[in-house]
Amino acid sequence: AGVTSAAGLSLAFAGDYLGAFLDTPAVPTALVFLAIVALLNARGIKESLGANTVMTVIEVSGLLFVVVLAARFLMSGQGEPSRVLEFAPGVSPAIAVLGAALIAFYSFVGFEVSANVAEEVKDVRRNYPRALFGALLVAGLVYVGVGIAATAILPPAALAESSAPLLDVVRATGYAVPHWLFAAVALVAVANGALLTMIMSSRLAYGMADEGLLPSVLTRVLPERRTPWLAIVLTTLLAMILTVTGTLTALAETVVLLLLFVFMSTNVAVLVLRKDKIDAPHFRTPTLLPVLAILSCLVLLSQQGAGTWLRAGLLMALGALLYGIGHWRKGRAAVSVD
Repeated sequence: AGVTSAAGLSLAFAGDYLGAFLDTPAVPTALVFLAIVALLNARGIKESLGANTVMTVIEVSGLLFVVVLAARFLMSGQGEPSRVLEFAPGVSPAIAVLGAALIAFYSFVGFEVSANVAEEVKDVRRNYPRALFGALLVAGLVYVGVGIAATAILPPAALAESSAPLLDVVRATGYAVPHWLFAAVALVAVANGALLTMIMSSRLAYGMADEGLLPSVLTRVLPERRTPWLAIVLTTLLAMILTVTGTLTALAETVVLLLLFVFMSTNVAVLVLRKDKIDAPHFRTPTLLPVLAILSCLVLLSQQGAGTWLRAGLLMALGALLYGIGHWRKGRAAVSVD
């Protein structure tokens, strides 16, 4: 799911946002972008997260800027706020919402990555749930604001055909905002997402190899930087292959399908782990929430197309193959020791 997400983000980077500065072919540009991300990833986690902090501030400012600009535009009597509650003729609202949820789900990819650094959090049982749910709430409110702003300014059909919808929204307001400025903010946002995703993917591959779940060769690190160079190379190559073979929408839908399996299995694990007795105070979710989460994942899975299932199935088969190789080698090593 991580490398698929990075592949989609690389295509988004090479689209109309970069087109505001350079006229370059999308796919080759996306491949060069992934290579640069890999180099920064290999440089070290400190440098990568430092860049992430700066880029996060820039991208949130850009989203809030769109909301404020749209609000000003609507307050001047322009735009069509009624479009926010309209559905296309002949389309069931329930089906439309489910279909949109599959794409909107992609916007929340990354929150689960925070669990990988939970060991670094002070008083994690108290602070981590607050940080996670607080971040989800803030992001949700920002996304709702952006969605309302975009729909009120441009018709949904125009947004659907655009490869840089927020840039088109800014242009449609007619305000004297340099197009290159917002395009730069969008590029930073996309680059930030790709960097974080590739950091997570390579470190996850390294950790799984260290636990014997993937081939041990993925634990190789650079002598001085101590970064998992082979895991970075292989996850980057996989992302490049996906970039060449899929569109942004197709890759986004594939990420969603894969993560629905991840989240569904996680919620099943929550129900199982509730049987464990823990003496220390800890966060405990109501039983109804993981049950509803599992049901919602099943409903969303039913909305995926055959092409998405095929692409996701091939990726899961690759994961199963790598797991099988790692398990086989681990078994051989145990036999040789005996």
